[in-house]
This record gives sequence, C-alpha cells and structure tokens, in this order.
Amino acid sequence: MSVANTIEICQPDDWHLHVRDGDILPDLILHTSSQFARAIIMPNLKPPVTTAELALAYKQRILDARPLGSSFEPLMVLYLTDNTTAEHVKNAKKAGVVGFKLYPAGATTNSDAGVTDLAKCSTALVEMESCGMPLLVHGEVTHADIDIFDREAVFIDQVLEPLRKNYPGLKVIFEHITTKQAAHYVRDADTSRLGAIGATITPQHLLYNRNAIFSGGVRPHYYCLPILKREEHRVALVEVAISGNPRFFLGTDSAPHTKDTKENACGCAGCYTAWHAMPLYAEAFDAANALDRLEGFASHFGADFYGLSRNTGKLTLKRQQQVIPKEFSIADSKVVPLRAGEMLAWSIVG
Repeated sequence: MSVANTIEICQPDDWHLHVRDGDILPDLILHTSSQFARAIIMPNLKPPVTTAELALAYKQRILDARPLGSSFEPLMVLYLTDNTTAEHVKNAKKAGVVGFKLYPAGATTNSDAGVTDLAKCSTALVEMESCGMPLLVHGEVTHADIDIFDREAVFIDQVLEPLRKNYPGLKVIFEHITTKQAAHYVRDADTSRLGAIGATITPQHLLYNRNAIFSGGVRPHYYCLPILKREEHRVALVEVAISGNPRFFLGTDSAPHTKDTKENACGCAGCYTAWHAMPLYAEAFDAANALDRLEGFASHFGADFYGLSRNTGKLTLKRQQQVIPKEFSIADSKVVPLRAGEMLAWSIVG
C-alpha cells in the first residue's frame, strides 16, 4: 500500500468549539480560523447565552475578533435551561441560530444553569421538533452515585433514549462521545421512527485512553469532560470515525483554560486543541490506515447533518514533523495545549 505524504481536503468545520469571550477572543479565533471555515460556538459563558439577542451580540464580538481578511463564520447555539420557552425557539430560528445545547446541570464547565428536568423544557422541545432545530447534548448524568466513567453510558438509557421516544421528530447531536456504548448507539440508532441522530468526536478521544491522564504523574492538560475512557472505548470511537458513516463528524471541544486554572489543586476540565486540531485528527486517521476517510469526517458529514452547504475552500496537510508549543500567550494569560512540547507528525501547509 502506498503511503500518502500530502493530502488535500475540503476545508473542514469544527462542530463543537469553546472560544470564551473578551480580550482572549482574537488569539483563540486566530488558531481556529487557520484551519476551519466555520465552528459551532458553545454558549456556556457566564452568564450563559440563552436568547437570540445574546447570541447575535456574541457572534458580532467573534466576527470583530477575526484576523484581517478572515471569512471564518461562527455558528451560534443557545443554552437550554429550565426556563427556555417555545417563543425562545421561534426567535432563535428567525435569528439564524442553528441549535440549542443541553447541559445537564453541573455536568461540565459553567453548566450550573443547565437543565434539571427535561420535563420543564417540554414546550421548547416540541417547538424544536416542529421547526427542525437540532438539540446538541452533553451526554452525561450527574448523579453523585454514578461512577464518572459510567456517566455517558447511563445517560443513554436514562435520558437520551426516553428523550428521542418522547420527541420522535427531534434531531439530536450526541456531543463529544467517549464510549463504545455511545458509538454503537449512534451507529445502530433507528431513524425510521425517531429523529436523525449524529455524534461529534474529539481528537483526544481518538488518540488517548485514560492512562494518558496519569502517565508519569497527574497530567491535567489531558483532563476533560467527558473524561478519557478505557482502550476498548477509544478503539470503538476510531472504528466509527473511520467507517464513512455520515452520523459521525468532527468536533474538537477545544476548551481554553488558563495555565493556572488547569495546574492547581482543583483544575478545570478541557483540552486545548484549536492550534493543532487537524494534524491531530490526521495522526489518528493515519494510524488507522484511513487517511482517505478523513475528508468525509472532517469536511462533509457535519455540514450535511446541519443542512448547510459544504465548503469550497481547501486545506492541505503534509506528513511533516513539527513541535507543539509548550504554551500560548492568550491576551494576558497562558494556555497550555494538549501534548505541549511534543512532536506532531503532520503539519498544515496550505
């Protein structure tokens, strides 16, 4: 088998991204826009982005932070709460918002305002079902008696399956899946009776299992939520990512936390991959002898699922080593990327 040393793909999109707000925006947008044409912007700010008006204002701040000449497009979603109404959904649709994000209360960073009971969102979910507005779900239960490594699998049984049955026309994206159970659930889901379902997968969950968090000591920059799982789960994620199944597509979940908030006694969850996301994905697909499947996963399937046009630009990756910087200056802070100081096998060259 010949080995490809250069690959050109349709410019990809990031279907799950955190860029925060304020002075750090220009540096973060610079990293993302060097690879991706569009990105779904997560709404878990403080306070959260809960209305169309807040989303449009946030979008404008992101547009203003783009590098000169950049055509990067932020795609906005709203934070679903117990108080979200059908009117909120209608206004969001009119404003061009592309979805709502379900954070179970307490599941991850800035999720304290998340949903406590989906029954409280019933009118909003009915309207989403009616107008075709997707629901993006952080798929973990938050009960203290459920082991952190089991929370995604339990979520499928206790929340996701009942949700899809109660709202059979609802379009769902199972965000940043991490388990064999999630991979197989999305792969095998019946969409003849229930709404369409897709899933995003991060680079860290394709490349690493939970040993990476503890290799040579506690390594906080590998700590994210949902947390890395056993090797059997990583293998299952790779299998569906490279399968060509259009239900699975790229979402980095790149999360910028400052160095001091990661490297402390109660560090934040999140991996920063915006600078080197596509080389990391190329490495994962290359290791699986599936570089020919990268374009569908990175550039086609997400756009198709959201009903958006595919990008016309191109991105070129070369089998060319580069060192990942040890840290980045982001405004007046430092952010440490995933695998800081180590070697990448692939580089973006065009």
